[in-house]
Amino acid sequence: MLATAGVLALVSAWTPLDPPGWLPTAGAVTITTLYSYGLAARTGGRPFVSGGLALALTVGSVLSGLPVLVAGAAVCTAVLAAVLGVMATKPAAGFATVVGECALATVVAAVGAFAVEAYQAQVSLERIGYLALAGSLLVALGLVYRLGAGLHGLGRRGALMLISGLGLLLVILAYTEALSRWGSPAMIRSIDETITSLRSTIGAVPRPLAVLLGFPALAWGVSTRARRRQGWWVCAFGAAGLAVVSVALLNPVVSLAEAGLSLLYSAVLGLMLGYLVIRADQFLTGARGRRARRLEEASAHRPEPGRMQPLL
Repeated sequence: MLATAGVLALVSAWTPLDPPGWLPTAGAVTITTLYSYGLAARTGGRPFVSGGLALALTVGSVLSGLPVLVAGAAVCTAVLAAVLGVMATKPAAGFATVVGECALATVVAAVGAFAVEAYQAQVSLERIGYLALAGSLLVALGLVYRLGAGLHGLGRRGALMLISGLGLLLVILAYTEALSRWGSPAMIRSIDETITSLRSTIGAVPRPLAVLLGFPALAWGVSTRARRRQGWWVCAFGAAGLAVVSVALLNPVVSLAEAGLSLLYSAVLGLMLGYLVIRADQFLTGARGRRARRLEEASAHRPEPGRMQPLL
C-alpha cells in the first residue's frame, strides 16, 4: 500500500496533472524509507530501525533545504535502489527465469530513479554518478562478503569472477576518464556525432557500463547462484549497472522516453551478452549440448530463502 502510494506520488510529477510541489518529494521520502526497510529485512538487519532512521534523515534533509543534505538523500536513495535490486533476486536455473529476475531488479532500480530525481538535488551529474556507483558496489560487496561465506568461500571460480568484475569495471572507468581528458578533438567529435546519430535513429544510446558489466554480471550471478553460492560475488557487480539506472533521470536534457529507451537497449544488449557468458561457463564446466543443459538446469536447485525472507 505505501509502496504503491509512493510510486503514484513520484509518477504524478511526470503527468499533465500538475500536482502540488510537495507530493513527488513525499513520494521520494516514502520510497527511500521503504527501500531502507526492505534492504535491512532482506539482509537480516533491523528493518524498523533502518526504516525509521532513513525517514528521519530524509525528512530532515528536505525540510532543511540544505543542498548538501538533499544531495546526500538522493545519493543514498540511488545506492539503496541498486543494492536492493540485486538482493531482491532469487537463483534462476533457466535463462527465461534469469531474464525475469533481472527485470525485477531493474524495476526496483527504476523506481529508485524516480525517487532520486524527485529530490531535485543540486549536484554534478558526473559526481553523483560516481558516488552512486562506488557506494552501491561497496555496499553490495560488503553484503556479499557475508552471503558468500567470506573470502575463504570464494574458491577458484569465485576468485575468477571477482577479479574479472573488478578488472572490467576499472578498464571501463579508466577508458572513459582517459577519453574525456586526453582524447583528441577529432575523436571526441566523432563520438559526439555517433551519439547524435544514434539518438536520431533509434531514440537513445545504451549505457556502456550497464551493457558490458551490470546486466551480464547480474544474469551470470543469478544463474550461478542456482548451483553454487559463489554466484553472489558476481551478482554484486550487477549493482554497478543498476546504479546507472538509478541516476538516469537526473540529466535534464534527457527525456523520460529517451531514458526508458536507453534502459531497454542496455538491458537487451546486456542480457544477450549475459546469455553468451552463461553458455560459455556451462560449456567449460561440462554442460555441452541442449540435452545436457536441460538436465543440468533441472538439477540446479541450490536452496535460498524466499524473496520476502531474510537471506541471513
